[in-house]
Amino acid sequence: MDNAAAFAKVVSIIKPFVKNQDAFAQPTDGTRIIEDLGVNSARLVDIILAFEDEFGIEVDDDSADRVRTLGDAVQMILRKTAPAH
Repeated sequence: MDNAAAFAKVVSIIKPFVKNQDAFAQPTDGTRIIEDLGVNSARLVDIILAFEDEFGIEVDDDSADRVRTLGDAVQMILRKTAPAH
């Protein structure tokens, strides 16, 4: 999976939880999930669980805590879905 495909999936997963639709109209890697999009921390847990289901990954607490932007989410997903060497 490439960066663009992962980004598109992340955006579609987060969409139902977004409170600030204006900020979500032009999402970028730097868009902050809580501060810019208005997602509360309880919903962020739901989003992480949705990432696990969608991508077939396990997200530990440390990884989840580092997801602050859409780009952070994409990079975490790409790392966890990359084939092991």
